Amino acid sequence: MGPRKCEVCNEALSKYKCPSCLVPYCSLPCFKKHKEIPCAKPVSSEEKPTPVPESLVERPLTVEKPGDALQKLQLEAIASSSEIRDALKDGNLQKLIDNIDGSPDAENELDKAMGVEVFRTFTEKILSAATASSQL
Repeated sequence: MGPRKCEVCNEALSKYKCPSCLVPYCSLPCFKKHKEIPCAKPVSSEEKPTPVPESLVERPLTVEKPGDALQKLQLEAIASSSEIRDALKDGNLQKLIDNIDGSPDAENELDKAMGVEVFRTFTEKILSAATASSQL
């Protein structure tokens, strides 16, 4: 298929295609004019649309007793623990955490996850790291 007519000015032959929607255009001024209106890549019948990730459940972050919140040093100890990072590589654990995080009833999901050995072990590692750092 040879050069087509510029779909912006409808005068010159196109030399280029818009990287987003593949509309042919002939020059930089035509490209700029085309980009004044947002465009998107056309979806062909062969392409399957990319699944949209489930929206996260918005929850307010509230702590009933200020002493129940972890301190910065405790959070840093948890984040820097190689034992915890290694545990997070487990696909089953990742799925449990995703279920809790994405659930409108996170407390119920947390209760269910506590019945799974890999999750209980993970929470024990977190508590151990947080407790050890608070004793420093």
